[in-house]
Amino acid sequence: MSKSIRDAFTNGKAFIPFITCGDPSLDITEKLVYAMEGAGATLIELGIPFSDPTAEGPVIMAADERALSAGTTTDKVFDLVVKIRKNTDIPLVFMTYANVVFSYGIEKFAAKTKEVGVQGLILPDVPYEEKDEFDEVLSKYGIELISMIAPTSNERIKMIASEAKGFLYCVSSLGVTGVRSTINTDIGGMIKLAKEVSDIPCAVGFGISNPETAKKMTEFSDGAIVGSAIVKIIAEYGENCVEPVTKFVKSITDAI
Repeated sequence: MSKSIRDAFTNGKAFIPFITCGDPSLDITEKLVYAMEGAGATLIELGIPFSDPTAEGPVIMAADERALSAGTTTDKVFDLVVKIRKNTDIPLVFMTYANVVFSYGIEKFAAKTKEVGVQGLILPDVPYEEKDEFDEVLSKYGIELISMIAPTSNERIKMIASEAKGFLYCVSSLGVTGVRSTINTDIGGMIKLAKEVSDIPCAVGFGISNPETAKKMTEFSDGAIVGSAIVKIIAEYGENCVEPVTKFVKSITDAI
């Protein structure tokens, strides 16, 4: 039995790395999951590659292109998770786009996600107001649709937080994903509003690229999410990326 998303937040601050499945290969993706867990990750976001990932910056966009060029499909990602689940019960969340789920079939996607042992789904291009179409089906299978709040959410933060499941993804900066040198958003204020209506764990993502920023973000939140900085290492080292990624993840988990 796999752990729940909440379990990722029970022993101190959570660290949530993101990787694109199939970049540079599905075999390396599998090795990265075990290595990152060993380095202290408590929940892992697995990106299902998509040809037009609107919320992503150039780093993750390039990873999606590499994964798709290597022949990665949604079914191959499901098969990968079956293999992963034989060796670890770490909570897993898929991150992809509405079109991927639509074209697969929402019901079929939800059933398969449950079957392989993934606990949640993040769809960055689905606004809160349009989530029901997905959420109703996912809920039926016990899959938690992760909600996102951004610096521009303002009065919507409480509304989104009150219905959030799994954890609340707090977007630290406007724009697409990517490495940033500084984060100046009032993260603490966003999370304070969310916590007024829910005890949902809040994790901060978008732009965290080093241990110092991760530590700073977890002073206000329950966890840190890092994607682009890890995907950049994978792009640089290719098939030899497991060791440098492990080292980087360890530096973040030690910091937080």
